[in-house]
This record gives sequence, C-alpha cells and structure tokens, in this order.
Amino acid sequence: MARVMKADAAGVREAADGLAAGALVAFPTETVYGLGADAENAEAVARLYAAKGRPSFNPLIAHVADVISARKLARLDAVAERLAAAFWPGALTIVAPQAIGCRVCALATAGLDTIAVRIPDHPVAQAILTTVSRPVVAPSANHSGHVSPTRADHVLADLAGQIDLVIDGGPTGVGVESTIVACLGARPMLLRPGGIPRTAIEHVLDARLAEPSAARADSPLAPGLSASHYAPRARLRLEARTVKPGEALLAFGPGSLPGASEARRVLNLSVRADLIEAAANLFACLRTLDAAGTGTIAVMPVPREGLGEAINDRLERAAAPRAGAAV
Repeated sequence: MARVMKADAAGVREAADGLAAGALVAFPTETVYGLGADAENAEAVARLYAAKGRPSFNPLIAHVADVISARKLARLDAVAERLAAAFWPGALTIVAPQAIGCRVCALATAGLDTIAVRIPDHPVAQAILTTVSRPVVAPSANHSGHVSPTRADHVLADLAGQIDLVIDGGPTGVGVESTIVACLGARPMLLRPGGIPRTAIEHVLDARLAEPSAARADSPLAPGLSASHYAPRARLRLEARTVKPGEALLAFGPGSLPGASEARRVLNLSVRADLIEAAANLFACLRTLDAAGTGTIAVMPVPREGLGEAINDRLERAAAPRAGAAV
C-alpha cells in the first residue's frame, strides 16, 4: 500500500528522496495530483506507465522548478520565452524541440525529438522539485483514461497498491490539467485546452493560436490527446436537456432540468455558473457520480468560453467511445 504523508518539510524530503531513488510519488500541483517519477530514470518511468496502464506512445510532461532548468531540457524560441515569462510558474505546458544534452529518457518523450515542459505553481510541487533538483514526469495520478484526481483520496482509489508515496496537500485549485501549446514552427499551436484559457495566451502573443492538424491518434505530440480520455465507467450524455429515468445529473448553473427530481444523484459543478469553480469541481463530481452506480450521467450544457473550453474538452473525451466498445 502507498504511504501517505503530510505536505510538510518531512513529506517534501521523503518525496524528493523517493523520486531520486526511483520511487513513484504522487503530489499536488495547482491543476491536479501528479504521479511523479524521475524523468531521467527509464526504469522508474516504465513503472509509472505500468501503474497507470498508460500507452507508451503517449509522451509525458517534464516538470521542473524554474526556467533555467526548463532551458536545459527544451530549446525555447522567442515565442516560447514570451509564454514562459507570462505564465510560468503556472498551468501552461510548452512543447518545444529538445535541448542538446537533454537527459530525459526516451521512454518519457515517447521517442520524439520534442519535449513537453512545465513549471507548476504550487508550493508543495515547487518544494519537491527544488529539493530533488532534477526533472520529474508527473502525469495525472490515476489509471490511464480514468477521471483525473484532485484530492489525495482520489489517488489512493486508483493507485494505492501500485505506487510508493502520496503527499497529501489538500484539494487542488485549478482542477483541470495544464494547457499545452506547441512552439515548433512559425505559429504556436494549441494542443490541449486547460487551466489557462486560450484567450489569455492569445492576448500575450497578440495573435491567434493555430489548431492542430488531424494527427494520428496513435502518435500524439502531447498527453491527453487520445479521443477517449478522462473516462468514468458510466456513459456521459452531453448537452442534456432532460434527465432520463435512472440517470445521474451533472448540473451547471442555477437552473435544473425536467426529470432532475428523479435522478439517481445530482451534483452541480457551480450553482453560480462560475467556470473557475466548475473546473475545480469537474473530476471530483465525475468520480462521485460514477460511484453512484448509474449507467449514464446526463451533463447539462457548459459555456465554451474561457475555462469552459477546457471543461468541454474533458467532457467530450470522457464521452468518446472506448476502444473495443460498441459505437
């Protein structure tokens, strides 16, 4: 069973020592809980893939404590440097060409000559990364494709018998993963919407982000790009206008839907229709409704502006047909 430690000085030291020794350590970031492994240790990364049941073609994000460390991993062009200055530390991942001498193992980058890098804005993550003084891959600390964890108990529900240590730093603040932007050509490209809205990035760049071309699903440039991802066991019915008998309801805003009084369970992402609150609650609500045993979760419409883009992206991936499932 995974040990659980408080996010104090002793916990930070234990986490850093464990990572340096090849252990798998879950810890909070401002987005979701990450499952950390030494990015230079291929054996530790292989254990991470195995614990998550994650396809090895799906690259991992290398987390570091500061921009100097990021430049040792990635060649940041002028655009990437502008984004780093504006949003690091924070919920932005930059995909860039690997720097000469980058020691992140090929397993972590899925054999690509690019690398995804982030500097998290969370005191516990910062303390661990500063103490371990090496890059740490830290995908969401859950079984691959399942709902991402925003509390330590979510991590334990998925991975208790497969990892070494969980640092309990309380609920995460943002609640959805980082935004991923590729800086690989003349125009930066949005690969995954996330904790920083597209509009904020485009404001800094004074330009529109490019959309990803139709890439092969079996060779994504960045994490979280598989069609079916973040999926609970229950089926999601999006843009619901009514609640059918036996369904659970994931609501948004002050209103309700016909049939809601007969729902198996109802949770509201944000009664105030606050997209920041909704993003923070998204994965916890999906987990709770999934645990209610319903076959289908009806999901009320969520606006697509700001963080709503990331919320809808996660919901659509969660609702996508699973491999091998009937369509």
